[in-house]
Amino acid sequence: MPRSPLLALPLALVLAGPALAQRAAAQLPPQSQAVAQGNRIVAVVNGEVVSRADVIGRARLFALNAGIPVAPEVLERLAPQVTRLLIDERLRLQEVQRRRMPVTDADVADAIEELEKRNNLPAGGLRQQLQQIGVAPRVLYDQIRTQIGWARVLRQQLGPNAEPGQAEVDEAVRAAKARVGQPEYLLSEIFVPVDDPAAEPQVRRFVEEVIGQLRRGTPFPIAATQFGQSQTALQGGDLGWVRKDDVDSEVAAVMERMPVGAISNPIKVPGGFQIITLRQKREAGRDIATLISMRQAYFPFSSPLDPNNPTQQQRDQVEKAQRLAAEARNCGAVEAAARAAGGAGPGERPVDPGTIRLDTLNPPPLKELLSSLAPGKPSQPILTPDGVMVMMVCSKETRNLAEFTPGDAKQQILRDRIENLSRQLQRDLRRRAQIETRS
Repeated sequence: MPRSPLLALPLALVLAGPALAQRAAAQLPPQSQAVAQGNRIVAVVNGEVVSRADVIGRARLFALNAGIPVAPEVLERLAPQVTRLLIDERLRLQEVQRRRMPVTDADVADAIEELEKRNNLPAGGLRQQLQQIGVAPRVLYDQIRTQIGWARVLRQQLGPNAEPGQAEVDEAVRAAKARVGQPEYLLSEIFVPVDDPAAEPQVRRFVEEVIGQLRRGTPFPIAATQFGQSQTALQGGDLGWVRKDDVDSEVAAVMERMPVGAISNPIKVPGGFQIITLRQKREAGRDIATLISMRQAYFPFSSPLDPNNPTQQQRDQVEKAQRLAAEARNCGAVEAAARAAGGAGPGERPVDPGTIRLDTLNPPPLKELLSSLAPGKPSQPILTPDGVMVMMVCSKETRNLAEFTPGDAKQQILRDRIENLSRQLQRDLRRRAQIETRS
């Protein structure tokens, strides 16, 4: 099944820190000017108004997330495409309502709660940050409501076709095995459609503006979630591992020549423009890696360590670490000790850092230490200037990460179906809609 859109939203919502928020707040226009501008109608979609305030609010949300100065000329450059995106969102939300699949306030609240947890914010912290940087919370809430509802529309429309048949899955797995050893590319994309050929120059200028911001450091997932019009936008533009036959020929020609980390120029594809970034390369079917899970307990010092003159508190913490290293027999014991000691320490040392790929670990001494530990055996205490740590490997597994499983096949087939359906429905909604835009 496709990933829940709620799980993807945080990619676009790691909001600017307090310092940037304060600088942004200082750049806001005078209140009277903002009110006058905000009341202006920029589009009417099947009788529903899109105001200047809606456009500026969404543009400001993107600009602040991306770290772009919230200057009037920046907002003006973003405004035309933001207007188009808001029109499409209104059409989608109207379709959600027509099908009587409303998204409740509780659904939105659950999404907000998930965002706050993922960004280490307290309850209500997201609303506070939005208000601090001059963005009405409704701007974000409306975007979340539309994304949730549209995903439900697509699932309903697919119906029985949501689950690929076994024959399709088997064929996809056979085809993948035949491609073992061929180049494979980990891509992210931003797709911006062109519905009216007359608007192509304007859309291209907007795409070039986004590319410029990406090359100046804007995180790709933020731009993809704010401006991408494919379903991959819900995952920050993540296309996953693809081969040249999986993408449009125009994209494949660029992808094969790109260095890792590069941002493409605008790529004209059927239906619009595509921006891609290449994250990794590998040979299909060949990516052998050792994966470990682990737990770590950190005992912090109340003051920096002087090795020649440790304090009593530091001696006590070292003694706790030594006792844990001598007595712990499983990861549960290490986790319990970590919780009792206060969890993560300076530098965010999580109790459970998740699945780790050994060959990507740095620094090398850490990689060597974890490689040498047998599962269930604690490390000796590791001294740092700020505390002492004990680590334990819980599990260790070597497997082929590039193996194309039946589960991968199902996800790929379903992703393609959802994407095709989303584009088709959006085109149909625009074709049937009464849309009036105003300069």
